[in-house]
Amino acid sequence: MRTLRALADRLRRASLLQRLALLLFPALLAVTGLELWMTRHDALAAANAAYDRSLLGALKSIDANISTASGGLSVELPYAMFEFFELTASGQVFFRVASSDGLVELGSADLPAPPGELALGVPTFYDASYFGEAVRLAAYRRDLDRTPAGSTGRSVLVQVGESTRSREAFTARFVRSAALRDALVLALLLCGTALALAAALRPLSRLAREVRQRASDDLRHIPEAGLPAEVRPLVEAVNQQMARTQELVAQQREFLDDASHQLRTHLTTLQMQADYARRADDPAQVRAALDALGAEIGRATRSAQQLLALGRSDTVAFAPAAFELDALLREVALDLLPLARAKRIDLGLQAGVPGLVAVADRALLREALGNLVANAIAYTPAEGTVTLFATGDAAGWSLHVEDDGPGLAEEERAVLGQRFRRGARAGKGGFGLGLAIARSIAERHHGELRLEARAAGPGLHAIIRWPRPAAG
Repeated sequence: MRTLRALADRLRRASLLQRLALLLFPALLAVTGLELWMTRHDALAAANAAYDRSLLGALKSIDANISTASGGLSVELPYAMFEFFELTASGQVFFRVASSDGLVELGSADLPAPPGELALGVPTFYDASYFGEAVRLAAYRRDLDRTPAGSTGRSVLVQVGESTRSREAFTARFVRSAALRDALVLALLLCGTALALAAALRPLSRLAREVRQRASDDLRHIPEAGLPAEVRPLVEAVNQQMARTQELVAQQREFLDDASHQLRTHLTTLQMQADYARRADDPAQVRAALDALGAEIGRATRSAQQLLALGRSDTVAFAPAAFELDALLREVALDLLPLARAKRIDLGLQAGVPGLVAVADRALLREALGNLVANAIAYTPAEGTVTLFATGDAAGWSLHVEDDGPGLAEEERAVLGQRFRRGARAGKGGFGLGLAIARSIAERHHGELRLEARAAGPGLHAIIRWPRPAAG
């Protein structure tokens, strides 16, 4: 188990060429082994076919020289053929001629018997062991013209056998030659595969070299020309990721520029008010300067909090989960109720579908909804009305904030939601970040922020809508 784990770890760390070699070599070795086994099987079958023809010739020569003309069973052995047969067999040749009753028998009486009953006139070949040596035998049975004297047998059995050393030597030579040939082919195949892979992977090496030579801030697309088709999807994915990174870097640069400008304005104002307070001699003027200083500190704190919320909405990890929208609406309304009471604004919830459950990042949506409600309270006149409600359908869910304030012109509704963009009727103290935060969070949910005119009279209707997550 440890060896397999070490091998898998080594395979993960290996280069693509090494991985292919480690995967291909055992497969090629197995195929070569199988081919050698089949070659040996075919060589043995070919040797048996060739040598069995000689064995059958000797069998038929003996059978042709069997005679019962003298009244007994006689055989005139073809010695010249036996001598030639022994030369080709590289060993001793054995024969046996016997009547079916076993009373008349010539040659080697203890030759191994055939494995089964022989059909008349059909030669049978089989392997056996004779005096500890492997032999190949041919057996043949046929009817006699007459019954030999002193015997009742009506048929005769002829057996001829030879040592298998010659066959085995032929097969070994054939397999050895095939093994040398296959080893050479395997070596050439591995070398050819390595050269082909090196040539095929050359575009990847060029691509890696070009990427390494790039500057750290070079996020241009990687050219796909000349790359293999299998690599292009990877390069396309890298280019998409680089495009997203470029967009993120641009957003961060824009955020830093906006944040530095906003905070620099607050700091400049604070410095001027502090200098004025130090120069003032009248306690009333000092008091007024300190009040202005405190108000500016409050605005700077609010600005910093919104900037942090805006940065968090762009970069925080997205963690969607199921939750009830009614509970979110009540929580935001209770948090901002003191602010609404201070302006004598009626902040309330409109009844919707009870127990409506949505899937989203609850913390981010709470931030977005809080900014929309705070904006509505800020721009709605005293004794006005701000209403919160939620809806849902088969396509997705929506959070709604309606107020009966002055509303916005259509051209303003089209541009609001961009960072540090404020409406024409905006008073002092705003920074143009609340709607930008809400829009950013809606986009994180693949949704949108819509600003519409209120259907029943003057006012603004802000909607955050996002789709249901894709199945699977």
